[in-house]
Amino acid sequence: MRVLSFAVLLLLSLTAQADDHADLYQSAGWAQQRAHFSAALSAAQARYQSTLPPAVYQALVNNSNARFAPAAMDQRALQGLRQHLADPAPALAFFQSPLGRKVVEAELLATSREQLMLHADGLPRIEASATRRLLIRHLAQAMPAREAGAEVSLALAGVAADSLSQMIPGLLGGGAAQSMLEGQRQRLMEQISVDLDNTLLHVYRELSDPELEEFVSFAQSVEGQAYYQAALAAMREGLAVGRSSDSLAPAPQGI
Repeated sequence: MRVLSFAVLLLLSLTAQADDHADLYQSAGWAQQRAHFSAALSAAQARYQSTLPPAVYQALVNNSNARFAPAAMDQRALQGLRQHLADPAPALAFFQSPLGRKVVEAELLATSREQLMLHADGLPRIEASATRRLLIRHLAQAMPAREAGAEVSLALAGVAADSLSQMIPGLLGGGAAQSMLEGQRQRLMEQISVDLDNTLLHVYRELSDPELEEFVSFAQSVEGQAYYQAALAAMREGLAVGRSSDSLAPAPQGI
């Protein structure tokens, strides 16, 4: 009887933890960010249709649709979060707090289609006090923002590499296309770093200095670092960085 009771309690504990990961996925804005990414991808596909040869355009569309199928991205990212974040409770508590919700709202606004179109030519220069700039610098050091930006770029470049390999068989065989992209990660991060502080000043412009300081404290904490490192790994899984489109499983029915 004791063994059965222990087994039931263990099962309930594991189920609760799995729910915490799913709740965190929603509360931290992952599902909405994926939807924003899908919308931006569709807009990019439409723009390229009139500028590329039909065969090239169709290859890019087919590969991007395979790699970035919404259900598959959600499934891979959530699985990555579960794999890399042992305890989701502290991050979940933060993102369900009033400040955490405000942070997520700011991030979702920044990646909305309207904002991306508005700032297609670059973000405005943000004026800020020395104290606020110091807080933003600490935030930039605590969050893997430049790494995340590089992963997005590499994932998009992977679509082009796959398409090229398929159109000219043997040109980049044996995974050479993906290996070539991997070498660009550091260069991409260096490019993103140049304007990272101004970008973060813009994204979190509605946070007061005390709110920004509290956000920085979470990001720098052991629990915050665990979340952001797991989030980077999960994002990489969701985007299927370093994997060819042919290696990806068909999109699941749900997460």
